[in-house]
Amino acid sequence: MTQADLAHAAESSTRHLSCLETGKSQPSREMIMRLAEHLDLPLRDQNKLLLAASFAPAFQERALEELEAAKSAIDTVLSAHRPYPAFAVDRHWNVVLSNSALPQLYEGCSAELLRKPVNAMRLILHPAGMGPRIVNFAQWRVHSLSVLRQQIETGADPAIQRLHAEIAAYPVPPNSEPLAGFEATQHLATPLRIATRLGTVSFLNTVTVFGTPNDVTLAELALEMLFPADARTIEIVRSMVREQLQLDNVPSANAQLFAT
Repeated sequence: MTQADLAHAAESSTRHLSCLETGKSQPSREMIMRLAEHLDLPLRDQNKLLLAASFAPAFQERALEELEAAKSAIDTVLSAHRPYPAFAVDRHWNVVLSNSALPQLYEGCSAELLRKPVNAMRLILHPAGMGPRIVNFAQWRVHSLSVLRQQIETGADPAIQRLHAEIAAYPVPPNSEPLAGFEATQHLATPLRIATRLGTVSFLNTVTVFGTPNDVTLAELALEMLFPADARTIEIVRSMVREQLQLDNVPSANAQLFAT
């Protein structure tokens, strides 16, 4: 976007915008909000921009527990997605809510990685986590690093930069499918393939965010939901659910509900 493009979008002039950039003019609160809107700045960065110009922040940042309606909506979505895994993550990929589905997926993971707050990216790719059992580890790491790079380009968050460097340094498990052998055109999307004691499951992931958020916390939340990518995964998930129901001593009527 050129200076002229931004000035036109923000209903200003290139001369005024140039004066703002050099500090010859002081922007109004309205001008800051217009520039932030057309530059697609996250709410957190909009607050920083306002503070830098000596204005009060425009958006609150409350704990998720205070956002009762939003938390209730997230819980409903996550619960409805069972028996498949779904969880909500913050801007640093820490899990803040989960439907706790399919605990068999996390067998063998380090207790340290499962201690709250659980970092979703670290849990999946870490050598002491699910990493050795991710069949397409190389492909999934490429996908994950790409997502993190997009975040870094949007706002140079030191925590995301550290996470990116950490994940990039993880060793590729010896049994991982080679990156060169992966034909992206054969897939609608890159699946997450996990080897479990009941067989290899394959999931497609989707990301959902809240529209028109006015709270920093809510704006930075993302709901990740895993969907079965093939019929074999559906069968294995059914077996996992039946196994868990037996462990939990759930009445057979409920077991039948999940089995159908």
